[in-house]
Amino acid sequence: MATSNIKFMKVRRPAYMFSILLTIACIASLMFKGLSFGLDFTGGTLINIEFSKDANLEEIRSWLMEDEYESAVVQQFGRSNEVVVRIPPQKNNAQAASDTNLGQQVFQAIQTRAPDAQLQRNDFIGPQMGEELKYEGALAMFVGLLLMMVYIGFRFKFKFAFAGVVALFHDALVVLGVFSLFELPFDQTVLAAVLAVIGYSINDTIVIFDRIRENFIADPEQDIGDIIDLSLNQTLFRTIMLSTTVLLVLFALFFVGGEAVYFFALALIIGTFFGTYSSVYIASNLLMTQKLSKDDFMDKESAAIDDLP
Repeated sequence: MATSNIKFMKVRRPAYMFSILLTIACIASLMFKGLSFGLDFTGGTLINIEFSKDANLEEIRSWLMEDEYESAVVQQFGRSNEVVVRIPPQKNNAQAASDTNLGQQVFQAIQTRAPDAQLQRNDFIGPQMGEELKYEGALAMFVGLLLMMVYIGFRFKFKFAFAGVVALFHDALVVLGVFSLFELPFDQTVLAAVLAVIGYSINDTIVIFDRIRENFIADPEQDIGDIIDLSLNQTLFRTIMLSTTVLLVLFALFFVGGEAVYFFALALIIGTFFGTYSSVYIASNLLMTQKLSKDDFMDKESAAIDDLP
């Protein structure tokens, strides 16, 4: 199979600027807007209700306001005849004591006006458990990035480890930033998607790093930019096929998988696009910025050659 000859590193500086601006935008959104944490992290009550005909969201909101459930959030849930009602934790003690039964009470308030309503789901999560899940989720992401850095550093060298982890951090940050900017609900399924993005991205990055090392060892006097371009072109077909097959599955989940996996699939789609981008224009780019040379990984190979009889 013929290898393409795309000069990826010719646009490395514009790619750097794009990545920097995107990172700043994501950090700014997370600082000033934060994430719209789902009930998994904040605690509260969630009920899913199905009607025999199209649901009128404004009418349902007015019903709940009449019964003093002003804090309830009513949203479409998949089909036009399904809604989800989210109620945050109640503040005063009398209401907090009845939190575990709150979902049933809200459903009865709706069913009184719409006898055809059917309760499909009724979940309650305490606020303390939500805070614990939030802390453990952040810890999981930090530990994941740390272990990836140790793995890449052990398999390659520190320059590779630094470039790889910066790329992984960028991928996770972009997913978080998009969810923050558009105020999309962030729950445990989305967190699982972010961790999956880290695993997907590192796989592609490791393949490219391996090829860069092989080509550098084969011709250590060649320009680093040419070596990186050659390595990216040699792995381009694999990268395209891998990304395409993953995205086909994710788009199927996104469009027909239903509400339960909608945001999970969305987070993975975003992460797959930017994971592929970061392997080329962040991880590989940073190797050039750090002035990778044969001294960074030729020692072991040279020692092995010297030991030959």
